[in-house]
Amino acid sequence: MTTTVQALMHDCGVAFGTSGARGLVSAMTDRVCHGYTAGFLAYMAEQGEFVPGGAVALAGDLRPSTPRILAACARAVRDCGGVPVFCGYVPTPALALYAFAQGIPSLMVTGSHIPADRNGIKFYRSAGELLKADEAGMGRQVIDLGGGRFDDHGMLAKAEVLPAVTDVEEAYVRRYIDHFGVDALSGKRIGIYQHSAVGRDILARIVAELGAEIMLLGRSDVFVPVDTEAIRPEDVVLARDWAAQHGFDAIVSTDGDSDRPLIADETGKWVRGDVLGIVCATQVGATSVATPVSSNTAVEACGRFANVVRTRIGSPYVISAMAAELAAGSACVTGYEANGGFLLGSAIAGKAGMTRALPTRDAVLPMLALLTAGSHGIAAELAGLPQRFTFSDRIVPFPPAASADLFGRLTAGDEARRLALQTTLFGAFAGAAQSIDMTDGVRARFAGGGVIHLRGSGNAPELRCYTEGASEAEALALNAAAVSAIRGVMGL
Repeated sequence: MTTTVQALMHDCGVAFGTSGARGLVSAMTDRVCHGYTAGFLAYMAEQGEFVPGGAVALAGDLRPSTPRILAACARAVRDCGGVPVFCGYVPTPALALYAFAQGIPSLMVTGSHIPADRNGIKFYRSAGELLKADEAGMGRQVIDLGGGRFDDHGMLAKAEVLPAVTDVEEAYVRRYIDHFGVDALSGKRIGIYQHSAVGRDILARIVAELGAEIMLLGRSDVFVPVDTEAIRPEDVVLARDWAAQHGFDAIVSTDGDSDRPLIADETGKWVRGDVLGIVCATQVGATSVATPVSSNTAVEACGRFANVVRTRIGSPYVISAMAAELAAGSACVTGYEANGGFLLGSAIAGKAGMTRALPTRDAVLPMLALLTAGSHGIAAELAGLPQRFTFSDRIVPFPPAASADLFGRLTAGDEARRLALQTTLFGAFAGAAQSIDMTDGVRARFAGGGVIHLRGSGNAPELRCYTEGASEAEALALNAAAVSAIRGVMGL
């Protein structure tokens, strides 16, 4: 039975986009996961990046569904004539670092920060992420899902055993030890919030080998959906209490697949990812910075970078902008997202020589950059930046049809009409709308100095609301008022 990836996507409801394939675990049958992987490898063969007998690296996060999905993907690799190289349960950037060095395709089974009833597969070319330009090529690939491979429920008819683990952890750890030096964190006391992050033990090892005294916190055998852009209230309380009790210099953590950082200062206050990105870009000597339109405007206001490029939300857009900056001759190109994931487009000098570029989200580099940025602590370091504050929240559930309705209203007509609509919706607490940016969703600036940015999620039934103000309290209040106004107008 043959079909195309595009037809499979339509039939199963597991969408493919900037975060790879994602969907409900119940929809991600072995048949579906096999089909996506086979389509990916067919596309890689078409691009000259995969040949029969070639290796394909695989890894996964700690969700309960991940081992099964990995087995289905490994079977697809074998069915396509490839050799699956199982890298274990490791951070996404650790897999990418290994695969890029080997020049082979790879895939990561992860749903990142979304709940455990969902999962996903993120695909990498031999030297970087799949980008938006690759999606059409993936979609048209013809795949064979017959041959008695699957039972009536879409599961493998014969169990697939994953190969022995190939170690990729050591190279990932050494990357940061070599870059920062073994005494970089000497004298610091750091809490490691482990929860169910796949990189929880690797992160602890890196921080300890850099000389810090560490304490392991909050380890969980149940998957915890930690979102570094929308931090859970319980995590706010945990960090504050841990800091007060233990006197940490910082608390560090990541999301589920450990490519997005989470770091708290001496008081247990979580640092926003888009602020963390500014510090890291400064520390590595960036000349060009690419970041989505949702990120804090302090990156322009600080005046530290020769060029700042704003993009749509999603690492593929950031990577494309970084490639353009490299092609234009910028000396040191970096990127980051509002979730804190940092992308290194250029090699940079470290303690033990040059540290290779890693053009995919990484959590460790930005956290270590902040921890080593100054001698007066995190709070003092951040106080030196222009004081603009961001906050993000989401309305869940918010069906795609509701998003289409809302954005249809907000983007209709000419600019004057759009400004009037924004003022009608938010003017009572934000002032008159003065400008609108529709790079990704609808981002409006208001006379009161605030920013409200609305965007539908590409992989979950939710509406994202980003706000920015002159103080943390203002950004938070603006967000709460905006979410309330949206709920009102949508009848939620």
